Amino acid sequence: MDQVDLIWQNGELVAWEDAKVHVLTHGLHYGTGVFEGIRAYDTQHGPAIFRHRDHLARLLKSAELYYMPIPYTLEELRQATHDLIAANGLSECYIRPIAFRGFGQLGLYPLDCPVEVAIAVWPWGAYLGEESKRQGIRAKVSSWRRISHDSLIPHAKASGQYLNSVLAKVEASKAGYQEAILLDARGFVCEGSGENIYVVREGEILTPPQTAGILDGINRKSIIQIARDLKYSVIERDLARAELYLADEVFLSGTAAELVPVREIDDHMIGTGEPGPITHELQRVFDDALHGRDPRYLEWIDVVKVTTKAA
Repeated sequence: MDQVDLIWQNGELVAWEDAKVHVLTHGLHYGTGVFEGIRAYDTQHGPAIFRHRDHLARLLKSAELYYMPIPYTLEELRQATHDLIAANGLSECYIRPIAFRGFGQLGLYPLDCPVEVAIAVWPWGAYLGEESKRQGIRAKVSSWRRISHDSLIPHAKASGQYLNSVLAKVEASKAGYQEAILLDARGFVCEGSGENIYVVREGEILTPPQTAGILDGINRKSIIQIARDLKYSVIERDLARAELYLADEVFLSGTAAELVPVREIDDHMIGTGEPGPITHELQRVFDDALHGRDPRYLEWIDVVKVTTKAA
């Protein structure tokens, strides 16, 4: 991780090395936190945060679902993020806002613990690597099932829930794959360890529905809109595991990973074994949207006024 100068913590800019929490922080022991992954891109308009308000709205909703009132408004968090990027002189970066139950009483009941909020920014390339976006990745269907909506809240981006993804990611990595694909509690395709998933078959784009225990991805919304704007049929429905192997194309999307083709799943070659034409087209338009090059999607970018530091 590339360190920068400052982190925003509980309303103040503090030095990176001073952004600390107590060892008895409730969120550290029990996972009582919610977070977002957001990116700012270097555009012709200046540094621009992609779908910033949508991400912050989801952060606030995730916190509400876990009885965690965040003591800042969406606009206050938005301005704090702008100030932080400007103070660090960044032209593009990954952004990690997090709210968590801090040091108070230790025990399962969290409501007596204060809610703390922090925002960190740093330079970070594509999560699965730039080469993965060009050539595609190998994935494995995990033996671990995605958390069910009758046990936790898949729609919330909550810290503790990601132990589920950690298990799947480590399993896939140890088996020699770059990513895991999780099935839901019923055995239908759900999502990657940190990405939504899409199947292309006979010209249609298929993706699991909200009822499959997915995280309702911000980039998922963007991909679906772009695909429909390009006149592709997008169908949200349950997907059987075998449909992955029978697909013409498969790809993943997420803020960290962006849009990544999948060339192989469980040692089954997908289509020709190379990223397909629909994936390439969506990837191109999506990249233009991320970088503010497509006028149709300029409303998705939140421009930051910042003077970039000299190299």
